[in-house]
Amino acid sequence: MSALLPSDVSVFALVALMAVALIASIARGFSGFGAALIFMPLASTVAAPRTVAALLLVIDLVAAAPFAPNAWKQADRKAVVLMVLGGLLTIPLGTYALTQFDSVTTRWIIAAFVAALLVLLISGWRYHGKAHPAATIGVGGVAGFCSGLAQTGGPPVVAYWLGQPLPGALARANIILYFAMSDVIAFASYLVGGILTTDVVKLALLVGPVYGLGLFIGARLFGVASDTLFRRVCYTLIALAAVVSLPALDPLLGR
Repeated sequence: MSALLPSDVSVFALVALMAVALIASIARGFSGFGAALIFMPLASTVAAPRTVAALLLVIDLVAAAPFAPNAWKQADRKAVVLMVLGGLLTIPLGTYALTQFDSVTTRWIIAAFVAALLVLLISGWRYHGKAHPAATIGVGGVAGFCSGLAQTGGPPVVAYWLGQPLPGALARANIILYFAMSDVIAFASYLVGGILTTDVVKLALLVGPVYGLGLFIGARLFGVASDTLFRRVCYTLIALAAVVSLPALDPLLGR
């Protein structure tokens, strides 16, 4: 294990990353959302935000890969490509911002992103307008910047496609395929930006299995616990993650 642990990540930080990854992935496995909104703010308190973002990207890319072929068959590929075009323009901008901001500034931005996206989720707002190409590209652009900077691009995409008069299976396939394709762009962007390193890949080998276990547990909980109750728990966890991660609380929490 020590051979895989980066020099700037302590054993305590690794345990914390694993614990947060487990909680975040259980939430995603059950409800299909919330992993990044829980993982990014909390994990950024024990490791550099750029390391945490790259770590989540690698883990999520591997976890989502098995679902991509089927999504490719079912999705509206033209609409997905339009949204990916929006992300293609802004993912590198978010990546550049991640490389330029110091850790504290990035943590404030992540907390603000998470709070704003949580409000969007709780409100239940969905885009019910016509799926104009410009709107699709625009949503992809917003999601792309959020993903490039903090891997938090999910809520805008979900709110957009779930608001369309689409069959549930088609909307789900669109969402899965968009993130599979945008993750590839982010992977390349992080690689060029020097964020994705061998140390991050090694760290992913340690944290990834825990994340996968959480996805399995969350999926098994689906249908056992009340969906409404579990979503409320997810919202509460996201809110707590945003508050606890605030840099202003570092002195009080001994960080």
